[in-house]
Amino acid sequence: MSAALPQIPAVLDLAGTAVFALTGALLAARLRQTFVTMAFFALITGVGGGSVRDLLIGAPVFWVRDPWVAPVCLATALVAWFTPRKWWEGELLDWADAAGLAAYAVLGTAKALAFGLAPVPAVLMGVITGCIGGVIRDVLAGRPSIIMRPEIYVTAAALASALCAAGSWLGLPREIAWTGAALAGFALRGLAIARGLALPSYRADS
Repeated sequence: MSAALPQIPAVLDLAGTAVFALTGALLAARLRQTFVTMAFFALITGVGGGSVRDLLIGAPVFWVRDPWVAPVCLATALVAWFTPRKWWEGELLDWADAAGLAAYAVLGTAKALAFGLAPVPAVLMGVITGCIGGVIRDVLAGRPSIIMRPEIYVTAAALASALCAAGSWLGLPREIAWTGAALAGFALRGLAIARGLALPSYRADS
């Protein structure tokens, strides 16, 4: 491995997982599903991206070895089950998700770099970490995935990941590189939320 594995405070890590898990649980609630389905959606959304990343880079799957991740996802499903859905609707959850997306894209990239991946594959691992859980959730729910919609989401994760890899390549202190990358990804996603920014769709005549 070329660098120390990325570390963040456990509370912040679990909080990010809980935010992603909550989006999965709320989708199941919106679809009027059972608690079992809600718990499954919470778990797959919370750990999906990191699991795929770890399998691809040959790392131990993070949540299998961490005794707190799965219980946090299940506890989040319980919270969603026993509270009115309207409590969680609106932009508050979107902003929390934006913060989690940017942070996890950076951490996914940093972990991939630490396992010796080249910058471009590492960036892709960052995008996978931030986005794939939501993609799996949407596919299972039978609705258009976030990657099939023009809103800026994956692009924000890609920006955060690319800046993280660039900072590592330039030899910047990781505190500066990670923070700057995460803030840039969060800002881009925030602009999309606040102003409805979206990428242009393909319109060329055939």
